[in-house]
Amino acid sequence: MRAVIRRVILLVAVLLIGVPLLARGLTMAFARSRIYVAPEAVPHHRVAIVFGAGVRDGRPSAVLYDRVASAVALYRAGAVDKLLMSGDNRFVNYNEPGVMRQTALRLGVPDDDIVLDYAGRSTYDTCYRAREIFGLHDVVLVTQAYHLDRAIFTCSALGVVAVGYPADRRPYAAMSWFQLREFGATLKAFWDLFIVRPLPVLGAPLPIV
Repeated sequence: MRAVIRRVILLVAVLLIGVPLLARGLTMAFARSRIYVAPEAVPHHRVAIVFGAGVRDGRPSAVLYDRVASAVALYRAGAVDKLLMSGDNRFVNYNEPGVMRQTALRLGVPDDDIVLDYAGRSTYDTCYRAREIFGLHDVVLVTQAYHLDRAIFTCSALGVVAVGYPADRRPYAAMSWFQLREFGATLKAFWDLFIVRPLPVLGAPLPIV
């Protein structure tokens, strides 16, 4: 009986460790050749998607500021024509896209070249809405390297051909936690993409022209 229990425990341990490692490895392998580390190297695309992150007291977190600043660098380099700021705005007093817009404006991007997605509550939702609401089929994704692999994989699996530009412009205090959390987030991405296919908040099409 003890031998059976040990085998069950071993199997559970292998699944708990091996499956997340496999999922993470697959997304990293898929995205590797699709990531560009210099703005001048990024092939021209009409739109860059900038993923939301934390906001406090109406100000962007370091992670979010660097995502916007990196997207602005792409814009200035002529790699993209428009910036789609996608983030969470489900609460009246929490508005990631609005803060992202104000940050981009302060960095010199014209308002006409900024588009806001107020229902980008997750990476999956952002990619899904990029296709269904904004009519996008090929994009540049801007986020930190720990998240970029999953974002590229998710958008591509949802029919939006994606390349990526990493937004790592400084060390981040919580980077170890971000990297660890990504294993669970990647498993959830596979669950959403290939098992449940949840429907995000949608609405009338707003194609980016």
